[in-house]
Amino acid sequence: MQIYLPIAEVSVSLILLLGLGTLVGILSGMFGVGGGFLITPLLFFMGIPPAVAVATGANQIVASSVSGVMAHLKRRTVDLKMGTVLLVGGLFGSAIGVYIFNFLKTQGQVDLLVKICYVVFLGIIGGLMFYESVKSMMKRRAGKRGKRHVHVWVHGLPFKMRFRASGLYISAIPPLLVGAAVGILAAIMGVGGGFIMVPAMIYLLGMPTKVVIGTSLFQIIFVTAFTTLLHAVSTQTVDIVLALALILGGVVGAQIGSVIGAKLKAEQLRILLASLVLAVCFKLALDLFLTPDELYILAEFGS
Repeated sequence: MQIYLPIAEVSVSLILLLGLGTLVGILSGMFGVGGGFLITPLLFFMGIPPAVAVATGANQIVASSVSGVMAHLKRRTVDLKMGTVLLVGGLFGSAIGVYIFNFLKTQGQVDLLVKICYVVFLGIIGGLMFYESVKSMMKRRAGKRGKRHVHVWVHGLPFKMRFRASGLYISAIPPLLVGAAVGILAAIMGVGGGFIMVPAMIYLLGMPTKVVIGTSLFQIIFVTAFTTLLHAVSTQTVDIVLALALILGGVVGAQIGSVIGAKLKAEQLRILLASLVLAVCFKLALDLFLTPDELYILAEFGS
């Protein structure tokens, strides 16, 4: 069954969109990511213009993240105080990101920038996560127990706060900076930023994995909602029909994913997420080097 997307100006399969939303929702519940790092590239592959995919993908991220957070709140695995600090930085960063996105859109370079950003960030984050996860699993098999978290220079910064749900007493500066970076990425790349936030919360802030997932989803809800609003007002690239189809699948998938994630060990969750990130990165990188089916596209300058 084909449906026409008025803003994207293409026809796509409704069943495929529902399935895509469900898949990303499952990932959201399992890994604590909004799923934008996967849904936006997949929308590219379906022929959705990158500008529309970025702005509309954020809608689905909001829905699946809300569904996932509700499941984690029942298990009391959400650090609301840490999530609020991350959110303050995220809202500031998303405003900067939308400004950058609008500028590049007027220059006609936004599509290339989005794809290059995905390849670079997914490659770095996926590689680091995969390496750390494999090393952690090898230590566990050898009978070595790693420290809960290692004290580095970050923990010596001023303006310290106590985050009881995470068992931390650290400076508020690192969470603010992490939130700001994620906000910028949410606006430019159409992601919730969980694929960067989750590793940062584990390895940089030293948060326990069971609390990281729910806290990441809590912050993602508000940052992506704010980003969507800014895109709808300033760029008019949010396709409501596309968003609704993705949301229907995403809400159901997030509940399924939270149940699956609760049954897996922390190392298994991280290595699965890393493998998925690297797979998407490889496909996007391959598309950048392969000759496209259409060598030329006619478009109005600045559109």
